[in-house]
This record gives sequence, structure tokens and C-alpha cells, in this order.
Amino acid sequence: MTEIERKFLVLSDDYKNGAYTQNRITQGYLCTHPSRTVRIRIKGTNGYLTIKGKGNDSGTTRMEWEREIPVAEAEQLLMLCEPGAIDKIRYEIKAGKHVFEVDEFFGDNAGLVVAEIELNDENEPFEKPEWLGMEVTGDERYYNAYLSRKPYTTWK
Repeated sequence: MTEIERKFLVLSDDYKNGAYTQNRITQGYLCTHPSRTVRIRIKGTNGYLTIKGKGNDSGTTRMEWEREIPVAEAEQLLMLCEPGAIDKIRYEIKAGKHVFEVDEFFGDNAGLVVAEIELNDENEPFEKPEWLGMEVTGDERYYNAYLSRKPYTTWK
């Protein structure tokens, strides 16, 4: 139930050449409290309910609990969410022994592309593809819950 993740900006769309999957994702938040988030997600034809805790000081590690739910229930729960749905395509790209998930955002977050990698340890080494840019791990502005409230297109 612990998630260890690092997050990066993306320099180019070269990641698309190595993508082995891509899925449209729509998600909303029932709760965006700083110490916990409750997310509803539809990824492809599947629904999910996810609860995440507050991250540690570096922003790399936090509690995460997720369960698949029927997509019809996810659709109904999305209608109860706080304003500010997230719309994105997630690409999965293998790099060495890891997988990067690259999110290309649309709507109010259009223009933002972020890569994430899940690790087994905060200090675990990993291969960095050429398209990987500046690390933004721990910068709450790049959390989806934050983007749902303060979209990328409104940043100055």
C-alpha cells in the first residue's frame, strides 16, 4: 500500500515512439484535502477508486489504496466529484527494467506532459530516457488533485 514515485517534466514527444500502451483517462476527486485525496478514475473501460495519503518530505513516498470498480459506478461517482475533472492520455514506455507512465493532459491542463516512474526504493537507480526533463517530484502543482483545482493553463 506504499507508493514510491518520482515525477518529471517531458522535453519532447519522442516518448510516443516507445509507447507500448496508451489509454484515455478521465478522473475526478471526491476529496482533495492536503492530507488525503479520494479519486475516481475511468481508464479505458475500467473504473477505479483510489485513496492517497500525504506524501513524505521529499514527495516520493505515500500511502495508496486502489480498487477496481464497475465503470458504471465510476461514471456515477464522477458526477459527485469536486469541480475540475482531469482528462489525459497515459502512455506506458519501458526504459531499462522500469516503466514510465507519461500523461499528456487536455482541457484546462492542455500543454502539460508529465512522466512518472514507480520504484521499490526512493534511491533506486533507473534509466533516464532522452525525453525526460526536470524533476518535479514533491512539487504539489504537478499533482493531479492540484491540477483539478488550479489548472495548468491558469498558471502565470
